Amino acid sequence: MSKQELPVLGQDGVGGCCPGLLSAPLTTDEAAELARVFKALGDPVRLRLLSMIASRAGGEVCVCDLTPAFELAQPTISHHLKLLREAGLIDGERRGTWVYYRLVPETTDRLANILTRPGGPPLPSDGCA
Repeated sequence: MSKQELPVLGQDGVGGCCPGLLSAPLTTDEAAELARVFKALGDPVRLRLLSMIASRAGGEVCVCDLTPAFELAQPTISHHLKLLREAGLIDGERRGTWVYYRLVPETTDRLANILTRPGGPPLPSDGCA
């Protein structure tokens, strides 16, 4: 399984939606892949970085704009970004001396689908419980 691709549980090949975590048991490989993604999200710095990238107008942000938001050294920020990238949550493009990061919406959409309870009520529009 590629580093950029999360498993889609219950995908029947006919398009549509995947059923989610509560409708089918995870295989060993699916669990390992999901654990890696959740581990990347389990750090407050990485979660803030992902949020900053996802919420940026225009859909991308320069690493030069991310680093000042933290009281961490640039190599530490780069390490966190690398882990988010390896988990398939973000992608980046080098332009000159800077790297510009953007969210990989397919990955976050798959996570949302996996965590959605089958037949459950729709989520509040603001995304908060």
